[in-house]
Amino acid sequence: MTDKIIRFFKIIHAIQARPGISAKELANICETTDRTIYRDLRLLDHIAPVTNEGYGRGYRFIGNFSMYPLNFTEQEALVFSMLPSIIDSSKLPSDFDSAYNKVMATHATEKSRHKDIIENITEIIQMGTPAYREQNDNFLYPIIQASLSQTTIDTVYHTQSRNKTTARKIDPYFLVPREQRFYVIGYCHLKGEVRTFRLSRFRKVELTNKSFHKGDFTISQYLKNTWSIERGEELISFKVKFSAEVARYVKEEEMFVRPKMTDLPDGGLLFEVTISREREFLNWVYQYGPAAEILEPKAIRDKVKVQLEQWMDKYIERTYIR
Repeated sequence: MTDKIIRFFKIIHAIQARPGISAKELANICETTDRTIYRDLRLLDHIAPVTNEGYGRGYRFIGNFSMYPLNFTEQEALVFSMLPSIIDSSKLPSDFDSAYNKVMATHATEKSRHKDIIENITEIIQMGTPAYREQNDNFLYPIIQASLSQTTIDTVYHTQSRNKTTARKIDPYFLVPREQRFYVIGYCHLKGEVRTFRLSRFRKVELTNKSFHKGDFTISQYLKNTWSIERGEELISFKVKFSAEVARYVKEEEMFVRPKMTDLPDGGLLFEVTISREREFLNWVYQYGPAAEILEPKAIRDKVKVQLEQWMDKYIERTYIR
């Protein structure tokens, strides 16, 4: 999610600088695919008046929409704002004051517009509420803001597995969508390591005045061999046979790992993938019911057999009581 928002800003700045720019050129600037750019432009259309005037004419903004990419950090803005008090104004050109005022006004405008864009994006993204809570505070905006500005956040977080709430300082590196939920991946000062936090379990999120750096952290390495969001210590290699009736749907799935898929003579599909934890992958396989057969590893195939026998015991041998 953070990468997408940064890409949005790159697209906006590129269109502003080069009206008529093509999707392919935007893809090169953002280091992504044409298909991703088309998706991004459809979303941006909700928050910025971007238009395509026809084949070969590229993208431009309607009316007077613009952003001013000064890219000042808060520290840079503070230093620049102190200039008049630390330099000899008598040695400056006569137009310095008006130029200085214009730069500071531009920074304020840019900051306000960036804030409006992030707020509009968070309004577009709709999230559910955990069943056990009457309402869910939406901390999406401050977390996106903190991630973009690389600012540490003060939080109160509920750990569901231990049913415990703790105060933590977190450096939010990335915001990751998984299975209709958002997760924050970042450095936890309390635990002294990078952790994964479910967004709906935050009870408080406030920005601090402390900045952070990601160092050599990469999200691709952190989530390597991860089926969805849960990480594990050992690698498990799966072979699953999907029947012909669902094979085309499996091929259409959007995945975070790269499986090997082999078409079978009967129209079915042999699906091979290596991941670091089984639970999320098995839940995905279960949705296909008897159209999916786990061939390997044998230990997990046997485990599924036992589970099926337990289900049979509940649904067939017992009498249902209202």
